Amino acid sequence: MGRRRKRQQESSDDDDSSSGDEANKETVLPRVRTSDEPVAKKSKWINKQRTLIFCGRGVSYHARHLARNLLTIMPHSKTETKFDRKDGLPIINEVAEMKNCNNCVFFDMRKKKDLYLWLSCVPGGPSVKFLVENVHTMEELKMTGNCLKTSRPLLSFDPKMDSTPHLKLLKEMLTRIFGTPRYHPKSQPFIDHVFSFTLLDGHIWFRNYQMIEEDGQLAEVGPRFALNPIKIFEGSFGGATIYENPQYESPNWHRSMLKKEASLKYQNRKMAKMAYRASKPEVSYPIDETEDIFTT
Repeated sequence: MGRRRKRQQESSDDDDSSSGDEANKETVLPRVRTSDEPVAKKSKWINKQRTLIFCGRGVSYHARHLARNLLTIMPHSKTETKFDRKDGLPIINEVAEMKNCNNCVFFDMRKKKDLYLWLSCVPGGPSVKFLVENVHTMEELKMTGNCLKTSRPLLSFDPKMDSTPHLKLLKEMLTRIFGTPRYHPKSQPFIDHVFSFTLLDGHIWFRNYQMIEEDGQLAEVGPRFALNPIKIFEGSFGGATIYENPQYESPNWHRSMLKKEASLKYQNRKMAKMAYRASKPEVSYPIDETEDIFTT
């Protein structure tokens, strides 16, 4: 009787172990994917900002060289062929989406004199329109500064840009567009130059400096230009106007005022001549006929 009980206990223990093994085997998932989608890879590049930089037709060589300089110092940028203005600015959103870009820098020139710059966050906005003044390219300046072509820059902003809401918005947009994301595939993991945005006389002055030493010595690389804000729109390349610069003067109005000043100079000169002729007497003074009697 004792041997039969031991055999029954051993058989019950074997059944329990086999049932436990079967339960463990059931929880293991098969190594077969049920879908054809690729496995998601973990990437260090999280802030995927890409900027599209291109020009419209009719721009001068100066604006074209400036766009090329921005492409050189911004490794996260892409370019496109010249845009025809007849198609309308909202089509730029489709061009940016085809290029897989979420930011856009567009140069537009009017009358072959006035250069305008559009900064936009594609496709939802906002967007800003600037008048570009005091443009100096790298080839023109020939500065002594030099930096790596695809290194990441530091962004330095004027403290005044935190004073008003529209300046805060401009600061955020400039950070998104000009800041090279960390771990970008085309960038190098070095920081050796600074992008400076200074607010002076209602303009945003852009400078590019090389960091020579750790103690803060700088050398300018270029390019340099000034941005005069005109309007801020709610959408991308259009929409409701969020902000309008009350101090902005269009180049056409400025040129017309210069012509008026030149015409006023001409009118003043003519009026001075007429006043001189009116004030000039016909006879200067009476002549005495007896003065020449004793002359020999």
